[in-house]
Amino acid sequence: MDKARGYVGATVGLFVIWYALAATFKLQALPSPVIVFADFFRLLPGELSRHFAISLYRVLVSTALGMVLALPIGLVLGREERLDRFFAPLIFILYPIPKVVFLPVFLFLLGIGDVSKIVLITVIVFFQILVTTRDAAREIPNQSIMSMQSLGATKWQIYRHVIYPASLPKTFTAIRIASGTAIAVLFFAESFATEEGLGYFIMDAWSRFNYADMFGGIVAMAVMGLLVYELLELLESRLCPWSKL
Repeated sequence: MDKARGYVGATVGLFVIWYALAATFKLQALPSPVIVFADFFRLLPGELSRHFAISLYRVLVSTALGMVLALPIGLVLGREERLDRFFAPLIFILYPIPKVVFLPVFLFLLGIGDVSKIVLITVIVFFQILVTTRDAAREIPNQSIMSMQSLGATKWQIYRHVIYPASLPKTFTAIRIASGTAIAVLFFAESFATEEGLGYFIMDAWSRFNYADMFGGIVAMAVMGLLVYELLELLESRLCPWSKL
């Protein structure tokens, strides 16, 4: 309930600021929030819902794939020193590269549909989660590992009952940060060679000087970001409730 009141209060505050700016500058490119939200709810049952669903699908699939791939690799690299020494240089070389520059390559190889965008976002999310998970696993005290070994635990049991739960909260922090990056990259990817998704909807409205539609798309993207964030919060509370204590 407190979180809901916080969201309502923040929304009202942003609405008031937006309304004041629109009334002050009186620019066509900055329509009043009253006009934008009226347009938003007019478009929502039809075209906007379709673009919203497509973008949400791309973000959720990409984030899930990035997590499923990066989490086990990060845990292993964080605890297996030899493997980490072997792969660390490759990670250090690839991590700083802005992966979005590979969009033309993915479009050429995978087409302009969902696959190229999902692969691009997955690659970006993968490295963000991988590095954080690896560091989280590395920071686990050796005493925790040794106490399990003294009880006769196997390596799999140590990973399952010590390394995985200890690393998961920081991994979810990385996933939440990566979800924001994923949405930003999705907007960029949907601006090129496509006719689906919120990125296309926003840029198409902008090209037609339909600023009410454009801001309606921006509002929809903000709602999508909030929805993804809350889904991750719910997933974290289910998978590692101890992190909320």
